[in-house]
Amino acid sequence: MKKKNILFVLSLVLMTSLAIAGFSSGESTNNAGLTIGDTAAEINLLNVDGNMVSYDDYPDAEGFIVIFTCNTCPYAVASEDRIIALDAEFKDQGYPVIAINPNNPAVQPDDTFELMQAKAEEKGFTFPYLYDKTNTVYAQYGATKTPHVYLLENTDDGRVVRYIGAIDDNVRSASAVKERFLANAVYELLDGEEVTLKETKAIGCSVKQ
Repeated sequence: MKKKNILFVLSLVLMTSLAIAGFSSGESTNNAGLTIGDTAAEINLLNVDGNMVSYDDYPDAEGFIVIFTCNTCPYAVASEDRIIALDAEFKDQGYPVIAINPNNPAVQPDDTFELMQAKAEEKGFTFPYLYDKTNTVYAQYGATKTPHVYLLENTDDGRVVRYIGAIDDNVRSASAVKERFLANAVYELLDGEEVTLKETKAIGCSVKQ
């Protein structure tokens, strides 16, 4: 009997410890950052052209395609042409791309602001490529990978998150893509519909901090 009581107490202690650590049954292990339906706060970040950029600089935007990306990750590099194409496809329809580099250059030296400028010029980026000098914006969103996408819709209640995850179903090869997760979500919003697939798994390099 005493043995059963001891096992019961130990089980309670274990369950309590796991709950405190965020591993309780049925709950997400990642409670940080934005989720579907949340409202994204304003940003004010340095662009590679030397100007500060915020969402309010786009008064006619219907929303934003926010992509956390960087200079160095092979997955991010493989996505660059796709990101440029997304901006060309959706900017004039009210959904411009906003790219943000979440990496700390002290940890990843090839992601300095100067090298971001060189990358933007080399690739002919048509969208802002922003430097998160405080290394905090990625954490507010909950971005963990490069690339990591957040689709925002402008509403009366603010910029509401409608999709989080990957650009498409093959981050390694654009030619092998079968399903354009992000583009499909934008088109649904443009048609006044609810986004069908709201979340996918972002696949890429971990954010370097």
